[in-house]
Amino acid sequence: MHKGLVVTLALALLAAPAHGQDAAGQTAFADTCGACHMADGSGSPGLAPPLNDTALWQRLGDQSGRYVTGVILSGLTGKIEARGQIYVGLAMPTHNWLGDEEIVAIANYLLADINGLPPSVDAALVAELRAAVPSHADLRAMRKGNQ
Repeated sequence: MHKGLVVTLALALLAAPAHGQDAAGQTAFADTCGACHMADGSGSPGLAPPLNDTALWQRLGDQSGRYVTGVILSGLTGKIEARGQIYVGLAMPTHNWLGDEEIVAIANYLLADINGLPPSVDAALVAELRAAVPSHADLRAMRKGNQ
């Protein structure tokens, strides 16, 4: 193999993010979600539930991507339980102003990097949910049905 090609490939591998590390997703999550949910997803007691809750995302299973995308697009109000704490009067605003790529990046960063699960959100799912945004009641039911 040509030495220049080997060096180029080695540099490309070093420059690529490691599996599970998405710099765009991390930045978008920190900028958009971090003020309330903290940069590590640990949440703010009484204000914003933790998102670094692998058990929740595992219980949601193949609905995890649909749930997080729905919450990003629709926001969320009402009562939910997270790690034994009740969040009442929850008022996460809609983030439907985000671009599709940003939503994909945030959702997959949350699932993969913060919770160690496979990323499951793509542009097609975002488009589907933009066309028919789930209600807050539907999102709470999805979450409760998997607790």
